[in-house]
Formats: sequence, structure tokens, C-alpha cells
Amino acid sequence: MEQRKLGSQGLVVSAQGLGCMGMSAFYGPSDEAENLSTLARAIELGITFFDTAEIYGPFKNEQLLAKAFKGKRDKVLIATKVGSEVTDAGERFAVNGTPDYINKAIDRSLRHLETDHVDLYYLHRIDPKVQIEESIGALKRLVDAGKVRYIGVSEAAPATIRRAHAVHPLTALQTEYSLFERTPEQNDVLATVRELGIGFVSYSPLGRGFLTGQIKSIDDLAADDFRRSNPRWTEENFAKNLALVERIRGVAAVKGVTPGQIALAWAMAQGTVPIPGTRRIKYLEENAAAADIELTDTDREALDEAAPVGATAGERYPAAGMASLNH
Repeated sequence: MEQRKLGSQGLVVSAQGLGCMGMSAFYGPSDEAENLSTLARAIELGITFFDTAEIYGPFKNEQLLAKAFKGKRDKVLIATKVGSEVTDAGERFAVNGTPDYINKAIDRSLRHLETDHVDLYYLHRIDPKVQIEESIGALKRLVDAGKVRYIGVSEAAPATIRRAHAVHPLTALQTEYSLFERTPEQNDVLATVRELGIGFVSYSPLGRGFLTGQIKSIDDLAADDFRRSNPRWTEENFAKNLALVERIRGVAAVKGVTPGQIALAWAMAQGTVPIPGTRRIKYLEENAAAADIELTDTDREALDEAAPVGATAGERYPAAGMASLNH
């Protein structure tokens, strides 16, 4: 797979990464052996960039990656996140961006990942109770100590991105971005990172699975799948969003690819590094093949018409989740 620069600080990653969250959290039960096989196949396909966080599990996802990457650490780039506080017992609390918590969390993540450094360390959410300069200052000291190579932020507002970048250059911003979620084009986030030379990592580039075209009903989801409480999946919005997917499917059919593949090709054409998540080799291979799709101007115009900015029905999180964004 093509490798590309992520931002302007020197990190080079595969053009498409792998979001690993769903292997351990939020999307219902999974099989560890299948997860490990999928991770091994990702490396074979040239994917080098793997995304996790201490809160996924909690801790289980980092521990899964440690098992998967044993003896292969030189072949992979690990991105993990701090800022959604978790106790050592795995109990979750509020957002915490204090230097004390960041210092505790990195040592715990390194222990769970069984490595001596993290390639990219993000603030998972911005703590409005802590000056961003304090949080980024703590991350900068981790870079100086060799525990972290590069730093980033997730779901941050343009002004916060600028303040953070002034303390220590950011390598990446991670935010939800897809044909299903185009807010970064409206709120100046995309323009800000392009101006500053910060890489953009797009999570949920398949609209949490909606853009694959595989989900036809809410009943296709496991009973404990968190999407059941997501506004975009509720009864009043589901049919509207399914119609949007069908329009994208029409564009993909003309191109001879799947809806998910054209959605990933679009995210890469926007200059982002998408990190679609999957637990199955079949879908991993389908996703990876999207890296070879070249979109013409006609293709992009058709996708803009099929899924214009603001077309998706419903917020992307329930109220509490929305309150933690764009600080």
C-alpha cells in the first residue's frame, strides 16, 4: 500500500490505517482469534498504521495489539489516546487532560502495549477545565523523554488546534469525517489543519458501517451495540440515511466498486488518512483495495450531489457525547 506523510513533522504512514476499537469495545462481542488474524493480514497488505485508545475495553484493545504485534513492532506504527479518564480497575470517569493524568496514562499504555514508545499520542478529548497549553506541554515532555514520537489532538476546535500547535507542532488531528459526516468542511477544522501542515486522520470513514451498504435494519446490530443509541440510527432517521447510502451506491456501481470502497476513496482524495475499523479479513481486504481507486472530477461531483454537506439525518452522538466535541 502507498505510504504517505501524515502532517509535516516526519511521520510516514500507510495511506489507509486500521481502527481497532471495534475489536474490543462498543460493537458487540468479537472473537480474539479472528481479531488477531485480521491484524496479521493488515500487516501483509501493507497497512502500518493502527489506532487504539486506553478507553477501548478499557485497556483490552491495547493488550490485544500487544499480542498481535509481538515480534513485529518494527513493522507497525501505534497510535493511542489519553484524556478519557479510566481507573486502573477499568472504571470510566470524565474527560481529564491534566499533566498528572497524562503522565500516569502513558506509562500504563506502554505497559499494556508492551512497548517502550508510542508512535502517535493523541488527546482523545479536550478537557475544558484545563488550559490546552498545560495538556500539550505534558505531551511535549513525553516526546522529550522518548515515550512518544509524535502528538495529536482529537475532536478539537480550530482555535484550540492553533493554541496546541504553538506549544508543540501537532502531527495529526483525528476527527470523524466521511461522506456521512462533513462538518469539518463547515467549521474550519479542515481548513485549519491544511493551513498549519497538520495531518488529518478521519475516523468512522464508513459512517460507523452505514456506508458499507451492508446494514439494512437496526436489527442487524447486536443487542449491546452502541449504535442502537446513536441518533443517526434511530427509527426516524434510519430510513433517511439509508436513502443517502443508496444514492452513494449508485455512484459506486457506475465506478464498479462497493459503496464502502468509494467512501474510503473519497476520504483519501480529500487528503485524509482514513482508519476504517473491521474485525473480518474479508472486509479488511475490501477496504484496503479502495486505496487503489482513483476518483475523477466527475466521480467527486456525483458524490457531492449524492451526499452533500449536511445531508445526514441526526446528530452523530447522543447529547452527552456531542457536549464533549469541538472544544
